[in-house]
Amino acid sequence: MEILPADRPEAFVLRLDGMDQSLVDLSDPTRLVFDYVRRIGDVIDAHAPAGVPLRVLHVGGAGLSLPRYVAATRPRSAQVVLEPDADLVEHVRAALPLPARSGIKIRVVDGRSGIGALREAAMDLVVVDAFARGRMPAELTTTPFWQEVARVLRPDGRLVANLVDDAPFRHARRVIAGIRSALPELVVTAEPATLRGRRQGNLVVVASRVPGVSIAAALGAAATRAGAPYRVLDSPAVSDTLGGGTPFTDADAEAGPAPRSAR
Repeated sequence: MEILPADRPEAFVLRLDGMDQSLVDLSDPTRLVFDYVRRIGDVIDAHAPAGVPLRVLHVGGAGLSLPRYVAATRPRSAQVVLEPDADLVEHVRAALPLPARSGIKIRVVDGRSGIGALREAAMDLVVVDAFARGRMPAELTTTPFWQEVARVLRPDGRLVANLVDDAPFRHARRVIAGIRSALPELVVTAEPATLRGRRQGNLVVVASRVPGVSIAAALGAAATRAGAPYRVLDSPAVSDTLGGGTPFTDADAEAGPAPRSAR
């Protein structure tokens, strides 16, 4: 675990297991540098009008880039972060302190256990961006986990999940099938090169109970303005491109693919 200087005086990179995991800019928490993190930020921006406080659960903490972003762009938001690595939490708190009255609460617990302790319909958003040694933990890929996510979401709430895979997306297809069994309306964003099978990349899945037409349109507009343009797949396109998987169960769950390139 390392926290290294980045490109600005108050910007730092958190490196875990030899990979750059987060970039935190203490002087500007709205600055999301990693492309997939910016895409998650676009979902958060599109979920509710600007500045409206949200209740957000983050499964996976790392440098807390996204919780800091929500706290800066939506003051008075209430956020819970589930992060099982106590040493990581202590290190980040000391080296990259949260602002006063941020509304961010960190619980040192794994995602599966932590989400089970939350009350029903408590959250507007659940963001799942959790990795252990560069791989999505197997216990966070299964239908029972996605059912728990659906339980803690409000009726119009949304899941945002970061998956890493490459063509033919065997693992992602199975995870997406499990998500769809609990939250049937899906939108996926990805880099064109990943969808074309040229390299491993991040698939950001947005799932809810409500039709995804509006969020797909908002993300489509954001994609045209992005520094790294991305594609937005609506629900039929998700079925065509990433459908056909069999959901993971607790009996056959698999961790995500090992990283083959920097995310």
